[in-house]
Amino acid sequence: MALLVRLHRGTIFTLALALVAASACLRRHGPTQEAPPAGEVALSVTNHHWLDIVIYVIHDGQRTRIGTVTASSAETFILPARLLGQGREIQLVGHPIGGVQVAQTQVLIVQPGQYIEWTLETNLRRSSVGVF
Repeated sequence: MALLVRLHRGTIFTLALALVAASACLRRHGPTQEAPPAGEVALSVTNHHWLDIVIYVIHDGQRTRIGTVTASSAETFILPARLLGQGREIQLVGHPIGGVQVAQTQVLIVQPGQYIEWTLETNLRRSSVGVF
């Protein structure tokens, strides 16, 4: 009888472990592509660099800090309409904390309903950006 109870507890433990593993697999990885509110633009940054990187937006001759993307992770930021300026032209700049190399995009023209994906590589000069 004791063997049957031990076996039953082992089976319950195994099933519980399987449920935990299955729920972990269902979790979404990477940035989400939720639609931002009207007039705002989503900025998805994937950081493959080994340093944390501070993200800035240059708009209308001003530089505004958006946030930080930790090393080897991804973040999604919502850029308010005021950061897009009259011409909706922006540049993205990434400064690694403790590093000297800087990542900077060309001028991006972003229209309502679009979103930006910026991938920062270990060599920041090889980074890429896309507006979709």
